[in-house]
Amino acid sequence: MISSDELLVRLLLTGYRSLVRPLMFTQDAEEVHQHVITLLSELPDPVLEQIQKYLGERSQPISVAGIDFPGRVGVAAGLDKDGTAARAWGALGFGFAELGTVTAHAQPGNRQPRLFRLPHSRAIINRMGFNNSGVEALAAKLEQWGVRRANNALDYPVGVSIGKTKVTPLDQATDDYLHSLRAIAPYADYIAINVSSPNTPGLRSLQDRDALDDLTTALVATAAELNPRNPVPIFVKLAPDLAPYDLDGIIGVCEEAGISGLIATNTTTAREYLHPSELHLANQAGGLSGAPLTRKALRTVESIASQTDLPIMGVGGIMTPTDAQSFFDAGASLVQVYTGFIFNAVALVRGINTLTYPDRARR
Repeated sequence: MISSDELLVRLLLTGYRSLVRPLMFTQDAEEVHQHVITLLSELPDPVLEQIQKYLGERSQPISVAGIDFPGRVGVAAGLDKDGTAARAWGALGFGFAELGTVTAHAQPGNRQPRLFRLPHSRAIINRMGFNNSGVEALAAKLEQWGVRRANNALDYPVGVSIGKTKVTPLDQATDDYLHSLRAIAPYADYIAINVSSPNTPGLRSLQDRDALDDLTTALVATAAELNPRNPVPIFVKLAPDLAPYDLDGIIGVCEEAGISGLIATNTTTAREYLHPSELHLANQAGGLSGAPLTRKALRTVESIASQTDLPIMGVGGIMTPTDAQSFFDAGASLVQVYTGFIFNAVALVRGINTLTYPDRARR
């Protein structure tokens, strides 16, 4: 006999897959994405309250890096770049949201088209290129909503992913990130350093040990200057395409610098496990996310967990609650979803919220 939670998840999934998703997938991927984000941003408070009543139940809260998370599944960076729909994520059952990636200066991103669905592969290829309105615009939006670090104004912790502005030379990247940190630190419960997107030229070179050491040391020191008693936690988001030797070195750099945790992983430049009918899209530049990334991201989480006690946010190819359970079992304390949410909507969030988690609270 199935439980009421499982029945609700099945109903949500069936309704979305049979009615909503087919219509959405007939439209341009980026346009429909923006329409959904705008729709969520315009929902009035009474509607959000009703949605939360029926769909927004979160379970098994956890404390990670000194942050109290009411639930263990969050919005991955990229889903809501400018925080437009930030008021709605908690009502949909998310326990946190990572807004961004934002940059020190507003930028349009790469030329369109830059977002491609692969429905048979249950995947997405994107080369968005950090299109965003700039870190100050996000800070102003959070200010308008009364959001401050740790005040729970949105009913969940707010993470902000920061990246390098495309026109900023690599040798000036640290200053670029520091500008964003200073602008957003009063509002964010944690900061994620995005040095792993494949869509900004040269960005992944910031994962090289010396470059990452300089960047993380400067950011951690500045966070301590901004709030000596309680610096904002800083996480580093890693690529899934790192060689084991490079991953080992990165973990050591992050521990030495005082990084609060790791996010594994970003999208991949590999094109493994695509459905034969969609191999013609393999030559599209950009990062691949979704089901083809699941195994690679999971292996990265397992490798990180075997080497460090730093908290891990697992992300990459989490398409089902079973995938999320695998990430928790591998050592993740929290998970994030993006492509899985596009393909399965709130049914995925609700399903993950019904899991039984191992106790992996970390410092």
